[in-house]
Amino acid sequence: MSATRPQYAWIGTYHPNGAGVYRFLVDAENGALSDKTLVCESANAAQLTATKDGKTLYVASEVEKGLVAALRVGDDGSLKQLNQLSSGGAGPVYLALTPDERHLLVANYTSGSVAVLPVHDDGSLAEAIDIQQDSGPAGAKKPEAAVEGSFAVSGHSGPHAHMISTDPSGKFVFTTDPGLDRIYQYRFDIESGKLTPNDPPFIAASSKGAGPRHFVFTPKGDGLWLINEEASTLTHYQFDASKGTLTEGDSVSTLPEGFKGTSFAAGLVLSEDGKQLYVANRLRNSIGHFTVTAMGKLTHQDDIWTRGDYPRTLTLDHTGKYLYVMNQRSDNITRFSVERASGKLTFVEEYCAVGSPSQMILTPAK
Repeated sequence: MSATRPQYAWIGTYHPNGAGVYRFLVDAENGALSDKTLVCESANAAQLTATKDGKTLYVASEVEKGLVAALRVGDDGSLKQLNQLSSGGAGPVYLALTPDERHLLVANYTSGSVAVLPVHDDGSLAEAIDIQQDSGPAGAKKPEAAVEGSFAVSGHSGPHAHMISTDPSGKFVFTTDPGLDRIYQYRFDIESGKLTPNDPPFIAASSKGAGPRHFVFTPKGDGLWLINEEASTLTHYQFDASKGTLTEGDSVSTLPEGFKGTSFAAGLVLSEDGKQLYVANRLRNSIGHFTVTAMGKLTHQDDIWTRGDYPRTLTLDHTGKYLYVMNQRSDNITRFSVERASGKLTFVEEYCAVGSPSQMILTPAK
């Protein structure tokens, strides 16, 4: 997208403070959010993704009988529902389109299942063509790699799928399950939309009780960075593009040296050039800033207060000039400018009020 082209920011929220999905205009010059509009009223409409052209938005309602809606974006930014279907499980917490945008992938946290929904030419969805159910013994309740004094315990009660996404080629799919402390590996049939367990079908988390949550591929597609929620660690994995399998590398803490107590790592984003990595630390209420060396090693640069409470996810704008923080418990979004050379963050003295924000995605405005 052009640096001067206007954008929409779509914000998913949690009930009752958030009433659904909100749309904002993004100032192309300073990244400010304006023209707040509730465009989709739905309980716990917290998870979003969109087509590259910004014409179709997909929204997951994180409820017991999970739902996913396909919505057409009008020229004025209004939304028109195309259809709404089951998410293939309970409590959907992540949506991702395949690179060719022919299938929508869904991770269902409550049921511990993942699903593949075909996408019609008009953007509407078909019923799930494949559903895979995680199963196995629950992970360790206490994260062995957490800092001293941590009581970070959450989903180790059974299977809880938390993220699903393809590799850059679209030939392989990976899912995380913090309840079982596993990362699942699948081969993906681009034509049929079917998932086939790879060999091996899963690998264990980098440490017992770590709680693998979200990940992001490197720009070259030769590896990924994965955040472990309960351990508050970042783990690097090498990716074999021919086999579609991951090999565990080094892990580092997302927290500053000397921190002790409980914190939960949440969202992470990687700059377009792959040199700057940012992590949200909940309870600590900070953004961990790391630089990535040419050898793929991490160097901790800074730990920045989010100016809010319980940062759930982070979003970088398409220019890499601004980073947005979804502060779930303080009901606001904060914005930081990004110094291009160093990646250093500076708080912009402005708050955006949104009830229980969960996720922000950016699309081209008409």
